[in-house]
Amino acid sequence: MADATFDAVIIGAGHNGLCLAAYLAKAGLSVGIFERRHEDGGGANTEEATVPGFHHNLHGQYMEFIDYMPVYHDFELEKLGARMIYPEVQLGITFADGRPPIVIYRPGADLDEKTRKSIAHYSKNDADVWLELKRKVMERDRTIAATLYSPAEAEDDEQTPAAMMSAGLSLWTDLGLAPNDIGKAPKVLIDRLFESTEMRTLLYRQCIEWGANVHAGNGYGFLISVLWLSAIHKMSVGGTHTLAHAMANACMKQGVSIRFTKPVVKIVMKNGRASGIQLKDGTEIEARKLVASNVDPRQTFVDFIGEENLTSFRRERLAHWRFGPEHVLGVPSFALREAPKYKSARWNPDIDRCFYTLVGFEDEEQMSNYILQAYGGAIPDRPGAGTWVNSLWDPTQAPPGKHAMNGWFFFPRASCLSPEEWDEVRATYNDRFLQLWGEYAPNMTRENVIADRLYTAFDIEKKIGMPEGDFSHGRSGSGMGGIVGGYQYRTEIPGLYLCGASAGGGGISAAPGYSAFKVICKDLKLPKVWQQEYRDY
Repeated sequence: MADATFDAVIIGAGHNGLCLAAYLAKAGLSVGIFERRHEDGGGANTEEATVPGFHHNLHGQYMEFIDYMPVYHDFELEKLGARMIYPEVQLGITFADGRPPIVIYRPGADLDEKTRKSIAHYSKNDADVWLELKRKVMERDRTIAATLYSPAEAEDDEQTPAAMMSAGLSLWTDLGLAPNDIGKAPKVLIDRLFESTEMRTLLYRQCIEWGANVHAGNGYGFLISVLWLSAIHKMSVGGTHTLAHAMANACMKQGVSIRFTKPVVKIVMKNGRASGIQLKDGTEIEARKLVASNVDPRQTFVDFIGEENLTSFRRERLAHWRFGPEHVLGVPSFALREAPKYKSARWNPDIDRCFYTLVGFEDEEQMSNYILQAYGGAIPDRPGAGTWVNSLWDPTQAPPGKHAMNGWFFFPRASCLSPEEWDEVRATYNDRFLQLWGEYAPNMTRENVIADRLYTAFDIEKKIGMPEGDFSHGRSGSGMGGIVGGYQYRTEIPGLYLCGASAGGGGISAAPGYSAFKVICKDLKLPKVWQQEYRDY
């Protein structure tokens, strides 16, 4: 006899698992979530990583999906503690020689001229192209969002795969791009459209921030990563973990049971169907209707079910599955006495209060080489970073008058280095970055640093459970794409669903959890509680 019984059991309390749980409970199911760690959120993780009082986001940082995220609005997460700030100074790149920065402001007529002036210092063409492409994309942003939040398996939805593909192609051609450009690498498109090395450098980096491979990706990566998601960044007051906590509160309001420090070791099968889970302490939990896994496919199928019990389809899919090299981060955190004061600020002081500032790269070649080194399995020689000083916009994240900084390095996969080599990186790379940082902002000296910490790909794998440090839980490496044989959220095992990043993409979007719910609704004939008059997905 099971120790506890639910209609639905969810493995992992990451934000996608929380999203799915809230909707399932709203649809009338009893739901239990079982999380191996002591807290919810997964990559929506904020800690006092350096010294008490300084709050650092150790993984998820951007909140660019908030306007589109159904769970945020359907469950009124703002009232449950998830409040957002939308900085007007969105992203910029600064230079060691003090030449003018490029500063891109959030879209809107009141700020577009500031963006135009900043980019046009280097190229009027680049300013005109950027603003025109961004305008056209933001006019269709809800159409793009619909492709993210509509599972391709749910053929009876209004947003069918064919309709979404047609809408996407229409937008593509409206941007002045040819249909065959879709197959071209983002770097090819960026280099063709933008002529200044300063703008190219910033856009290469924006591309990889969202996991699109600059050198070997395709035009969709350029459309989504560069044109849509750039410069619409919001930030979570108090750190990204406040979003996760609000989602957990929404779950509990719906009656969901969340159990922490309860690692799962097995998915229980009965008559060929997923019927529950077994915990590390031997406890068995029955799932009357379904089990949903928020963890990666390797854990789900190999560790929890056993390779010997898998179909040939699943074995082949796992054999071609790869983790990284995209989507693998290192996260530096610095507790600062004062915020950076950049040489380039003499041209535009807004560079000192950008939400996101790219530091350490002078031209496109340096940025390109950095990416190739990280993706090639090496620690990049040039320790540049994308940086955020969130306390500039949200004073709650640091003591009065002080500042909390986070950044992203792109690192090789966790297995590319030995534990001892990662120890060396952890001990030295922040110092290397600080030395480079000081060339751009002379006040960034060791004396300005109260404390610092580096969180590596190896640490991310061990702590959050992201294999190789890959925040998207990997992807198919065989050319099969994200949807194979109809299995993306629904699996070939009756009663077993995937709701994590591997099913619907990384980032703090809650799209995999939302789309998994829509698929489950179709299978179990649950009420479509996601439907809203103002939203077509």
